[in-house]
Amino acid sequence: MDGWQRQFVSKASATSARNGAGFYPCQGLYYSPITSHPQTALIATHYNVDFSEHYLGPYMATRGYGFLGWNTRFRGNEGFFLLENALIDIGVGVQWLKEEAGVEQVVILGNSGGGSLMGAYQSQALGVTMTPTPGLKLPEALHDLIPADLYISLCAHAGRPEVLTAWLDPSITDETDPASIDPSLNMYDPANGPPYSEAFIARYRAAQKARNDRITDWCHRELDRLQNLGMMDRAFNLYRTWADLRLMDGAIDPSDREVGRCYAGDPKVANYGPRGLGLTNTLRTWLSMWSLKESHCRGAPHLNRITLPALVVQSTADTGVFPSDAQGIYDALASHDKHLEMVPGDHYLESPSSARDRVADLIVDWLQAHPV
Repeated sequence: MDGWQRQFVSKASATSARNGAGFYPCQGLYYSPITSHPQTALIATHYNVDFSEHYLGPYMATRGYGFLGWNTRFRGNEGFFLLENALIDIGVGVQWLKEEAGVEQVVILGNSGGGSLMGAYQSQALGVTMTPTPGLKLPEALHDLIPADLYISLCAHAGRPEVLTAWLDPSITDETDPASIDPSLNMYDPANGPPYSEAFIARYRAAQKARNDRITDWCHRELDRLQNLGMMDRAFNLYRTWADLRLMDGAIDPSDREVGRCYAGDPKVANYGPRGLGLTNTLRTWLSMWSLKESHCRGAPHLNRITLPALVVQSTADTGVFPSDAQGIYDALASHDKHLEMVPGDHYLESPSSARDRVADLIVDWLQAHPV
């Protein structure tokens, strides 16, 4: 793919300086066309995944747009994630686009898990409503965020607490023992399905929420205990997080996905292995990112504040984001000018081979209908 270039961008943040070893907390790659200066650029960031080499970068640059694949200080380090600092780091990228890249129109792209993160950025750039992580204070720099001009959601999860809870295995009976199982809630026990009965689905989902809430309550008790010991925080592991009933039962939230597959392959193998969502956390990270009761990383409260023109794109064969998730994002957006588009493809648009070109063209057509 010719006609594009990229440059490395690294910056300090208001709440994080350059590391002693030399690296900056905020880093990314800016993709742009060789022959023109883009007036419009997209920025994409994730809670944990390195988005600097995001697959859409070259596709958008060859079509005349800028694309900043941006990372906060938490890239590859979500076990210590705090939302307030991540939003400030995203703001560094938006500011760079406006002031150094000379972009007039900034488009925030909420892709995959980063969907709710970018929604939270735009929401808080309109005025801070979030509360601080327990025991901490909101940084003043949170009030200096620059709002974006357009919003795109691409194969995005509804929110960090929502997706984790949908994937949680509620059959675990001891959070410290990944082998502990309540057979009556084990989705991988053939006695329970698939297909899963309506009664089992209802009981299972209630138990997933209850597990999330139990961990939240434990985090608060543990923070109180540690404070009495003169300690600030601690780490803990979260086990068995590949247990969404939709992975094994295609009748729940029907789509073109391959049933019996997840992003990590066989869901049962993944669920009982060490590779899972939210594997390592601190107590405050859980409360900031994963807690259903307390996290400000839930999607809907932020989307409800977004009135920008918005495009929601969802692939039909995604094995981890489902049609109801895309519809929920669309419904939650307060935008009057919004559009939902379902497209063929998997989560990363690797298949079919035309998927990425098709989505890039779709985005360009929408952007051209919303000029600077």
